[in-house]
Amino acid sequence: MLSIDLSGKRAFVAGVADDGGFGFAIARALAEAGASVCLGTWPPALGILQTLLRRGKLDESLQLPGGGKIEFERILPLDAEYDAWSDVPESVRENRRYREHGDFTLQGAADRLRADFGEPCLDVVVHSLANGSEVSHDLLATSRKGYLGAIGVSAYSMVSLLQRFGPLVRPGGSFLSLSYLASERVIPGYGGGMSSAKAALESDTRVLAWEAGRKWGHRVNCISAGPLASRAASAIGREPGEDAPGAPRGKPFIEQMVEYVKVNSPLPEALRAREVGDVAAFLASPLASGVTGCVLHVDKGYHAMGKAVT
Repeated sequence: MLSIDLSGKRAFVAGVADDGGFGFAIARALAEAGASVCLGTWPPALGILQTLLRRGKLDESLQLPGGGKIEFERILPLDAEYDAWSDVPESVRENRRYREHGDFTLQGAADRLRADFGEPCLDVVVHSLANGSEVSHDLLATSRKGYLGAIGVSAYSMVSLLQRFGPLVRPGGSFLSLSYLASERVIPGYGGGMSSAKAALESDTRVLAWEAGRKWGHRVNCISAGPLASRAASAIGREPGEDAPGAPRGKPFIEQMVEYVKVNSPLPEALRAREVGDVAAFLASPLASGVTGCVLHVDKGYHAMGKAVT
């Protein structure tokens, strides 16, 4: 029987803070396939995640089909805004949400894994990172700082991740990031430079596939996932005109997008995080050994539509 087998592999999934998003779904799918999984979590959310795990609040989400429970090998503090410790302002280092975590930069995470497991020590690296401080702003209302911040955290961090984790990954390893259709189509309400960041991320996927393939033998791919009403997505967008005085308030933007995509897709059903996780596990496996430099849509086919049906 042909199956996805990641036994003996180790994965690092950057950008997991709870059990509700794509990052967790990918981590779970990799673990179900047999991989050991390490997480990278934004420092202000790390304590909350650890408390949820310690108190058993995530036990149901961690249950494995054959029995037993997923145990993450490491959970590291990670803020993708910073490449190395020298880049971190003193005000951030001394912030109460950061100061207890030590080096939480991308280089710091790589160094911790190298110290714990040696080099090379990884087979799969997943970039589930995105942030735009002005994502609710129209592009015309986005500041230079907000725009460049979105590019830095949501796109350049993938380049930085390859730079620092490439040597830690065994030949034939898999790097994966997550994008969204706003990279190529207009999604009103998805602002603050985030659409530009996703477009950059997809372009960089192709270039990094070439460079990392020739340098280390690694594969680099990207999943363009449909909308999901996760906690992280709750900060995204607003309807055009919603800020007008007396304008009615409807459903949250992300819920509107989920419903719109559901009724206008070739497969008229809401996307499940698990479906993205399964595709990620495939791309990480030997079954996808010939796949690199690709942006794969996992959105029930919505990206193929040119006209709304409702």
